[in-house]
Amino acid sequence: MRARSFPEVVSTSDAYALLGLTGPADGAVLTAAFRTAIKAARPDAPGGSETRFRKVIAAWRLIQRETAPLALAPPLRAAPAMPVIGLSPGIALNGGRVEVRLGRRTLRVRVPAGLRSGEHLRLKAAGDGGVDLFLPVLVRGDGRLSAVGDDLYMTFPVPPRLLEDGGRLEIETHAGPRSAWLVAGCQPLRLRLRNLGLPARGARPQGHLFVTLQPSEEAPSAAEDLLVRFTRVWTPDRLAA
Repeated sequence: MRARSFPEVVSTSDAYALLGLTGPADGAVLTAAFRTAIKAARPDAPGGSETRFRKVIAAWRLIQRETAPLALAPPLRAAPAMPVIGLSPGIALNGGRVEVRLGRRTLRVRVPAGLRSGEHLRLKAAGDGGVDLFLPVLVRGDGRLSAVGDDLYMTFPVPPRLLEDGGRLEIETHAGPRSAWLVAGCQPLRLRLRNLGLPARGARPQGHLFVTLQPSEEAPSAAEDLLVRFTRVWTPDRLAA
């Protein structure tokens, strides 16, 4: 005569109790409860045993079997990704117009000055049914300037001798030439030019321009810099006067 086998766990209520739960739980809570219960039931753990270990596994399998969906849910149709409005640092500084592709349409949008990456631009009645669209903004570097938050960044070549000896440095920025004084031996890698970043807009403050000094043998020397500034000021008409 064969012995009848009995299930380790006979009901889902017992199964939830073995996992330390008082009733049904969602997937994340249920998984966390099972992991805690199976860890405590291990034969080598204090208070654990082989029998308890088997019952926890049986409880988990019973719950999985009883709560499994009868049929697969239909796949959700992913919403089309919204286009990103890419701006150059110049457009972010001064505003302007950019083209935005919406499906088969191409819109020419006016962009106000001072937009930052991560903000959204509202296109009135541009969506289906005439709803407003809020498109994310990304300020991309143009090879000369890049933007992070409120601030702009650029790299400027400097003669190594000027970094060693110190002296006056004139930096060509998007807002025109700006002067800085380098101290001998300090060799700063980055300078901050105040209030030359993205303009203030709403609650966002005026940003700064950070200039990374890059040693370069091809950069003009201090004497050449003086000559450039001299020729900029003393035009032929002024010399002839």
